[in-house]
Amino acid sequence: MPEADKTHKDKPDYIGHRERLRERFLKGGADALPDYELLELVLYGALPRRDTKPLAKALLTRFGSFADVISARPERLMEVDGVGEGVVAGLKVLHAAALRLSQAEVLNRTALSSWSALIDYCRASMAYHDKEQFRILFLDRKNKIIADEVQQEGTVDHTPVYPREVIKRALELAATAIILVHNHPSGDPTPSRTDIDMTKQIVEASEKLSITVHDHVIIGREGHASFRQLGLI
Repeated sequence: MPEADKTHKDKPDYIGHRERLRERFLKGGADALPDYELLELVLYGALPRRDTKPLAKALLTRFGSFADVISARPERLMEVDGVGEGVVAGLKVLHAAALRLSQAEVLNRTALSSWSALIDYCRASMAYHDKEQFRILFLDRKNKIIADEVQQEGTVDHTPVYPREVIKRALELAATAIILVHNHPSGDPTPSRTDIDMTKQIVEASEKLSITVHDHVIIGREGHASFRQLGLI
């Protein structure tokens, strides 16, 4: 058998598939690929000598979407057969890069004039967490975001929030306004009675010190809810 033919025969089938995927991605961008093929590309770095299609499909079957996969906790990713530390590292680096990029779109900018970018950042940061987080965006007199902090992390359906701690941190940062954000791991962003009561307490405490609560946004996989738009602030 000629050497060239032997080399071609020994070449794994997935190599040609991988090359075609790269070409489609470079020509058409992410929109040219379904989730499982985009995930295949991401996995190539960690698994250069393996066909990554089966693992990509297994991850999507387990977690549901590309965003769910890269946002999943490392210990949950490791439960999928074929996922090791290299795969986890690659996925979490991608997730961190996505967050860094979306964060750059909102920090040190006027929050109220870049609201859609702010919501996109909060969704990327929180929508896929399996536990509730309570985040505060602190604003200066020009309504620019000067700090973004996760103050509390709770359970799947509750996060303890203490109004005095919220106000204390705002004063430490010399913030004149805040935006409250938390996620609902259930996916439904509808405010609960507890959410409404807690927000009212924070608003009342803030007003006494001339700190404005611009909004409280609840983030879920199914969308988001704004207390201001709902008339709750």
